[in-house]
Amino acid sequence: MISGLVQILLWQGLGELVSHFLIPILPGPVLGLILLLVFLILKGHANSSLLAISDAFSQHLGLLFIPAAVGVILFLPQLKAHALAVITALVVSVVLTITTTAVILRLIARKDSNDP
Repeated sequence: MISGLVQILLWQGLGELVSHFLIPILPGPVLGLILLLVFLILKGHANSSLLAISDAFSQHLGLLFIPAAVGVILFLPQLKAHALAVITALVVSVVLTITTTAVILRLIARKDSNDP
């Protein structure tokens, strides 16, 4: 299990390096996850230690929301002061996400229906 954790941390570290030196727009952990995904696709399978640590992480995924909840409570006065802006940003982002998804799905469905 330690080996799997080390692998994940190494990929995250590689992502941080790529982010710092090559692609500063994307966060390092996201790049590390993309690099790990590409590696696993090319390799064709994951080893047992990586599978064990990923299962352990997925079973305790709810714990990762605790810092976010604490942040919301900590900044509750600021959120109340800017509630209209926060709600507007959330509503607009949800509407844009749903619209973009619908447009892309229509384009894919149209392309699939045109293929013989």
